[in-house]
Amino acid sequence: MKAIRLTFICHALTQAQKTGSLHCADDGILPFIQKADVLLPGMRVLTAPERRACETAAWLSGQVKIEPALADCDLGRWQGLSLKQLQAEQPQALAEWLQDPASAVHGGESFAALCQRLAAWLAAFDRPGEWLAVTHPMVMRAVLVQLLGCPLTAGQRIDVLPLSRLALSFTGQWRLRLG
Repeated sequence: MKAIRLTFICHALTQAQKTGSLHCADDGILPFIQKADVLLPGMRVLTAPERRACETAAWLSGQVKIEPALADCDLGRWQGLSLKQLQAEQPQALAEWLQDPASAVHGGESFAALCQRLAAWLAAFDRPGEWLAVTHPMVMRAVLVQLLGCPLTAGQRIDVLPLSRLALSFTGQWRLRLG
C-alpha cells in the first residue's frame, strides 16, 4: 500500500474574515505579497469550489482540480451577515448554532452534516502520493474532530487562521502529522 500524504490549507484572508462576517460563496481573497512555500515536487492540488479557495489555489499552483467535497459549510440565510448583527437580531439562534453541532437554524448545513460529508470523503480518498487541499476553516475543523474522534462540540474550540495547514497521512488509517 502506497502512502497518501494530504495537507489541508485554509484559504487566504478575506474581507469577511477581517470584518467578523460569515462567508459568502463569492468572497475573494485580499491582496498579499508573500508567497506561501507549501508545494512539494509532484504535489497535486485540490480546491474547494468557492472563489476564495480557487483564488488561493491558483496563487499556489497553476494546475488545480476542483473537489466539491471540500466545499465550505452552507450557512443558508446567514451568508454574509456579521456576527454582531446576528448577536443583536438573532441571539438565541446564534447561541443554538454555536452550542449544537446538529443545528441548522440558518437553513443551511449543520456542522454535524459537514463532519459526515468530510468523513465520507476521507474514507473514500485512496489516491497515493502528495496532495494539497485548499479549503476553509470549518472544513478543517470538521476533519480534525473526525480524525481525532472528538465530540463535535470540540469544533468550536479550534481556530483556523488564513493559510493554516493541517497535515495528514494514510497507511491503513488516517493519522495527524505534526511537524
